[in-house]
Amino acid sequence: MGDWLLAPAHYERLLEGTIATVQILGLSFAFGVVLSLLFGVARLSKRRWVRAAALVYVEFARGISSVILLFIMVIAVPILFGLRGASVMLWGSIALGLNMGGYGAEIVRGAIQSVPRGQTEASIALNLSPTQRLRHVVLPQAMRIILPPMGNLTIEILKGTALVSVVAGFDLMRATQNLVSTQLSVGVAGVTVLFVNVLLIYFALAQIINGLFRLAERRLGQRFEERRGRRADAIPEVAL
Repeated sequence: MGDWLLAPAHYERLLEGTIATVQILGLSFAFGVVLSLLFGVARLSKRRWVRAAALVYVEFARGISSVILLFIMVIAVPILFGLRGASVMLWGSIALGLNMGGYGAEIVRGAIQSVPRGQTEASIALNLSPTQRLRHVVLPQAMRIILPPMGNLTIEILKGTALVSVVAGFDLMRATQNLVSTQLSVGVAGVTVLFVNVLLIYFALAQIINGLFRLAERRLGQRFEERRGRRADAIPEVAL
């Protein structure tokens, strides 16, 4: 078993890289979710120009290479706008968030469209504004459909964080590359052990994300069941 373990100093370096990866993922996720909701709703707007603008963003974000987008955001944008000392982590996270938003917007759009039309018509009858209908009626029901694919997309973004190392950003993959030279002294076996350990770290992070989304799905399902129970209790019994 010891043959598959690294030196404690190596694990400390990998831990630093893991923390950086989680930070990049967190920033990317936050930015991506905002874009997903914004452009997912915009794709269903009654205004043609809003739908067209949202479609352009979605197709661009999904169609461009993630590596090219990272180079543009991390290298080109700071140079063009004179942003000296720009954070590679921040701009890399924005690039990954832009990519996530393109896919997430389609998830949100499809989920909103799956909500029964009668729900929207009932909210209109209650004189709710479009914002209130979206916030209190449509999105809460759509979330049950949004969560599973959004969890898968988040795991894909986790894998995409490894690309940040290509633009000289520090993350788990960069920490791994820095350790390769130290493992070369013990041959191919040492490098293999290093990458197996890194693979297991990525796998563990993916399982944590999967577990969090499943927990959110379960909590959301329980809320709907509680609401159904309260509605059923509120209906008076009719004596036959």
